Amino acid sequence: MSKNYELMKQAEIGFGDALGVTIAGIGAESNHNAVATTECMTPVEPLVREELLKLVQRLFLIPEQAPPKAVMFAAIDARTKCNRLCAITAELLAESVPGSVCLVEGNFRAPSLPGMFGMANHLGLADSLRQDGPIRGFARQLRRGNLWLLSSGSLEEDALNLLNCERMKERIAELRSEFDYLLINVPPLNVYADAMVFGRLVDGVLLVLEANATRRESALRIAQGLQSTRIPVLGAVLNNRTFPIPGSLYKRL
Repeated sequence: MSKNYELMKQAEIGFGDALGVTIAGIGAESNHNAVATTECMTPVEPLVREELLKLVQRLFLIPEQAPPKAVMFAAIDARTKCNRLCAITAELLAESVPGSVCLVEGNFRAPSLPGMFGMANHLGLADSLRQDGPIRGFARQLRRGNLWLLSSGSLEEDALNLLNCERMKERIAELRSEFDYLLINVPPLNVYADAMVFGRLVDGVLLVLEANATRRESALRIAQGLQSTRIPVLGAVLNNRTFPIPGSLYKRL
């Protein structure tokens, strides 16, 4: 039994109704077989795209129950990058639904989402906490008409203190009413407490584990901590899984 399989089974045990999605190489360099998505500047492997489409369907497009509308994407530890996973999922969701999708940069420590779309870190979330005006005025519409990006904004010395202000609750509530879907990228859970602020304001968190790197004890401890504070864990994604068989054969299984 592979370590990757064991880790996903542990995720299912520890996180309840895990999504069972495994991603091959989302954080790795793309090869010549990669294809570009509509918006994201970084090409995406065809197999990765297929797995993320499964993620979109299982997380947001479940017809028999009310799906979450606001989801936080959070890595367990600093070695795992979930920013690209969050961005591509937002793109695929925007392709799959007629409603509006807003991708939010909630990582004030190391914002990266604007750069993925070839944009500067324009006025964004932090600025909306300091200034008045409709929240949509701080977001930017991307080339796909129903996909928006709210960057972290101007990260001055008071930026981290703004995370816990009452204004944050108001702005997230405004985002929820203004857009049909919110996907929020946050810093790693075992390094910073920032994600706890967003976790209390969204419908749940999607945990991102790194194959052959994320420790079982750390993942379970964080999941239990989230659940004890009544932050729903929607599922887990295993990132950078390596497939022992060629992708062309794997798709036929």
